[in-house]
This record gives sequence, C-alpha cells and structure tokens, in this order.
Amino acid sequence: MSSIQTLQGIGQATATLLEKLHIFSTEDLLFHLPRDYEDRSTIIAMNQLTVGRSYLLEGVVQSVDFPPGKRKSMAVLLQDETGKVTLRFYHIYKALTERLKMGNRVRVFGEVRVGARGLELYHPEIQAVTAQTGLPKTQLTAIYPSTDGLTQPKLREYVKLALNQHSDDLAELIPSKFHNGYVLKDALLYLHEPPISANMQQLAQATHPAQQRLIFEELVAHQVSLLTRRAYIRQIQAPIIQSSQTLGQQLLAQLPFKLTQAQQRVSKEIAHDLQQNKAMLRLVQGDVGAGKTLVAALAACHVLESGWQVALMAPTEILAEQHFLNFSRWFEALGISVAWLSGKQKGKARAQAEQEIATGTAQLVVGTHALFQENIRFLKLGLVIIDEQHRFGVDQRLALRNKGEQGSTPHQLVMTATPIPRTLAMSAYGDLDTSIIDELPPGRTPIQTVTIPLERRNQVLERIANNCREGKQAYWVCTLVEQSETLDAQAAEATYSEIKTQFPELNIGLVHGKMKAAEKQSVMHAFKQNQLQLLIATTVIEVGVDVPNASIMVIENAERLGLSQLHQLRGRVGRGALASFCALLYKTPLSQNGYERLAILRESNDGFVIAEKDLELRGPGELLGTKQTGDMGFRVARLERDDHLLAQAHYVAEQILAHYPQLIEPLLKRWLPEAPRYAYI
Repeated sequence: MSSIQTLQGIGQATATLLEKLHIFSTEDLLFHLPRDYEDRSTIIAMNQLTVGRSYLLEGVVQSVDFPPGKRKSMAVLLQDETGKVTLRFYHIYKALTERLKMGNRVRVFGEVRVGARGLELYHPEIQAVTAQTGLPKTQLTAIYPSTDGLTQPKLREYVKLALNQHSDDLAELIPSKFHNGYVLKDALLYLHEPPISANMQQLAQATHPAQQRLIFEELVAHQVSLLTRRAYIRQIQAPIIQSSQTLGQQLLAQLPFKLTQAQQRVSKEIAHDLQQNKAMLRLVQGDVGAGKTLVAALAACHVLESGWQVALMAPTEILAEQHFLNFSRWFEALGISVAWLSGKQKGKARAQAEQEIATGTAQLVVGTHALFQENIRFLKLGLVIIDEQHRFGVDQRLALRNKGEQGSTPHQLVMTATPIPRTLAMSAYGDLDTSIIDELPPGRTPIQTVTIPLERRNQVLERIANNCREGKQAYWVCTLVEQSETLDAQAAEATYSEIKTQFPELNIGLVHGKMKAAEKQSVMHAFKQNQLQLLIATTVIEVGVDVPNASIMVIENAERLGLSQLHQLRGRVGRGALASFCALLYKTPLSQNGYERLAILRESNDGFVIAEKDLELRGPGELLGTKQTGDMGFRVARLERDDHLLAQAHYVAEQILAHYPQLIEPLLKRWLPEAPRYAYI
C-alpha cells in the first residue's frame, strides 16, 4: 500500500498527526474504523432531545446575546414549533454572527448538554437554510478516533479518498471458504459509509456481518502470530529429559501430605513433555493454594536428575524470595545447590552468583527478571519455570531461549495463580499447552467474605484486635488509587502508626515494596512464626505468601482493585484448618458496577468464575496486566465480546500455517505491524 502522503491534501504536518493514530499508509487509513455513527438524515423536534446524544435540529434564531462572565461567549436562542435550545459559542467571528442574526432559519448539528440556560449545544455545525433547502442525505455519518488538530470532516475526507483510490488494491488474506462471505472491500465500504437503513444496534454491538468479517481476520492474525512463535521455538531442539527415579520420590517423602489427583495428572503431562526433543511450552493454571509450586518442584526433579540446570523466575522480590526459601528447604536436603539472583544484588554477592550459574555449581537458580539479562550465562540450562507470566511482556520468554546450550533451547513451564478464562488463555497464551490444577488440597477451609463500608472501619479494627488477642493472626492490606509503590508504602506506614497507637498491646508488623528485601523477609518470617499477630501490608503480599495460621484478611478500598487481584489477596487466608474471613472495606457511594464486582467475591470462592466476570467487567488489559495485553494490540476485536469466534480463528490460523504460508507475512503486517517476526516454518 502507498504512503499516506500520496493522498491529495495530506502533507508532512497532517501525516505527522495521522502517525499519532498509527496511520502510516493508505491501508492503515482504510482500517481506521469509526468508533460511532451519527444520524444526520432526520431533523429532530426540540422536545425529543436526550442529553449526551447528537442531533440535527432546525429552527429560527429568536435572540442573540453576550452574557457577562470570565470567558466571553455568545448565546443564541433557537426555536422550532415544539421547543427551544441555546447554542453556545466561545470562539466568535464575523461570519458566525452574520449567519446567526435574529430571524434567520438554520440547521445545526451537535451534542446536547445541560448548561446555564437548560439544554445547550456547544459550537454546533451550522447550515443556513431556506424553504427550498432539501433534506440531508440519507446516510449515517462516521465518527473516528482522532487526535488534536484532526477534525472529523478532514478524517472523513481522507478516508473517502483512500476508499476511492485504493480499496481495489486490498488483498484478501483469509481464503473465502473460511470467512462469512463478506468481501473485504465491501465490508470496509459499508463500515465507513453505512446506509441510513443500517441497524444501529448491530453496529453499536459490533455484530454486523461487515464488522464480524474484520474482527475474524484480526483474531486469525493474532492466532497466526502465536502459532508462528510456537513453531519458531519448537524448531530448535530441547534436551530429552528422562523421568526422575530418585529425586522426585525423595522430595515427596519430605512432605506431610500426598499429591492431589489434579497435581498427579499435571505432573504426568509435564513429565511426558520433557521426554520429547522439542521444547515443552506449558502453562499451569491453578487457583490460589492449589499447589502449583510443588508441581514445578517435581518438574525440576526430572531435569536436575538428568544433569541439567533449572531457573525459576518470579516477577517480584518478595515472591522470588518465597520460592527461594521453599526450594532451598526442599532441595538442599537432597544435595542440590540452590542459588539466588536479583537485580538488587551488587558487588561480590552478584559476581559469585553469576560465576556459580556459569560454572554449573548452582544447579537450581531462583530470581527475578535479572535472570533475563544478557550477561547471565548458564552452563547447561534445561528448564525455565516462570511464575505469574502475565507480569512479564509476552516476548520476554523468548530471551530465555538463548540461555540454552548452542543449538538447544530450554523447556519452559509457566505458572499462574490468576485463573484465566478460556477466551483469554487462547489469545494471550495461544503458544502454550495448558494444564489446570482444578482441585484444592484437603484441609482447606472455605473463606467467608463480607463487604463493609469504610464508615465502619473502626468497628472492624476493634473486631480484628479482639481476634488477635485470642491468638488469631490477620492481614490488613492498604491500597491507593495511584499505582505508586511510594504512595502505597506511605498509606501502609500511616495505617501501621495509627493501629500501633490505638492497640499498643498487639504485636504488629509492616511490609511494603519500598523496604529492603532482608527487612521484608524478617517481618514475614516473624509473622509466619506467630510472633506477630497483625501484618499491615500493601499488595506485595498478593502472591506466594503462605501462613496457615492467618485466618483474617481486611482489604481497604477494595473497590479500587480488580476481582482477580482481590481473589489473590483473599487467598492468603484459608490455608489452614481455621475458619477464615475476608472483609472488603469500600468507600461509599459505590457504583452499580462496583456493587456487582464485590458481590461476586461474596458469592464465589472459585477463581475461574471470578476471572470470567472480571474479564466481562474490566477487559483483558486489567486482568492480565498491560504488558501482556499491550502486545496484543487489538484494533477491532474485543476478547470479552468476540470470544465465540476464537476457536474458528485458531483453526483457520493452523490451516494458514499448514497450507497458505504466503499469507502469514501480509496478515501480520496488516494487523500486527509492530509484533516481532519469527522464522516461518
């Protein structure tokens, strides 16, 4: 497709503005679809207006005045046979005042608002009319996503030029037997210039066949991207790992409990993957407390016993530290050396860790994203375990491919405690096989969840203090609107001081993201040993912290967190035999959406039910994190709305890889121009 500047009227300045909308070529302009439509075909009576909607009105100017105020404005009273509205202008010029003289008949188009004089239109479009002026054209008018400096009329003009000059150049990239029969050119023409007979409800819900044709193509392109990534990794050989004969049994013998059926099933799937000479690419999902870490440890046993190294990476220091403690406790007793690597390590400690990894002295390495760094060299890396994958960018996992031996890639096991709806798993993790641990270990108690307005915070505090005096342990989680570790830390410190002053007899601890790792670890250890009764914390305790005696969780400003994050936090209690409670404190007034969300947590302890609802209410960006979904970059598709098309899109993507490889590159170029490119198999 041609450069955008080949279109008449688009010079360098306009091209720069269009680039802000990711429009670089005429094809990009054709795929820049309307976000809404306006009906300018019917003149609406002034007694039929609804605030927030845009209308075409016709009437006679009754008065023009310039009200006093800080900002100069012009107020024009327009009236028809049924009612009147005020037209408000802040940018006043001679041609405008000429057009709006008293007695003139005009047509105006704009959004109805509530102003100082009742219903008002701010800076509407104006057309002088006479008795002979015909009715407007019978067509809906497209409203496009825009940016400062680009008006809607200009955008419509550029799209029309592109349609007239380049719509015939569009390649059909989905074989016709796989889509709904809509020719791409016709679909785009319909969506940019729909007839007045178009079903507005269909267009608003994106269920019109023309929209579905484009949505489907975009979903196919994303599935092609995921499958080419998978093929790219799997073309490189991975070590063949035989099942552990001794280490696994020794590990299980240390534990005071048996594996659940679900853990056994998933462990077998992993063992089977490891015996292949192609890289394992497996996602293990499990609700809070389902025992994913133990499944990962058993996977490590196979690899370590075969003489290969294992790397375990977690997104935060506190979670990585928790894994380090668990794996050290399990493996050092079996004669396996466990090393620690984090971004905060400096000097001799860092140099020593790097040397142990490079020489193979460190057989199992636990750390943060520092493991990705280019200067980290493994002697013989056979397995990479990534916890909470959604905290990393989609393609960061590929960086670990280079950590294997020459010509070999490590196996990859990805774990998440955020239950991911099937829809999202197919889209975000389509390059991975999926296992689900859908059974909790015996002895876990269901958590009773209550919602309480913040006005009753002092009563909750009193109840918590009484429970702590009786020997129970509790978490008090502080959250803020701003995603700021510093502000969250300040809120936690203020709460800590307040509760310490109010209840001096309680042993209280404080944990937040700004503390040094050793400090956090020391406080967590004291809490685990029951030396502290109450732990004030930020959401750093969301994952991985396991204190079976803690049975009460209070989350302040719960309405500010996503359902899945609230479910994660709640999962820190209910890990032992004690009856467990979670109190969600919310600020009133709460929106209808807010009530719905908190009610779901009251009613369900099932992470998958909660995740489905979270996806429906907030979308994938919130559920998975912006890095994961940012790489998806959907233009017309919406996962929560279009999930019914995913299975077919996945099938068509497989067919394209197998039988139409020439379509891969143009599909990705059209829909994912910034995505990494892989060798196409």
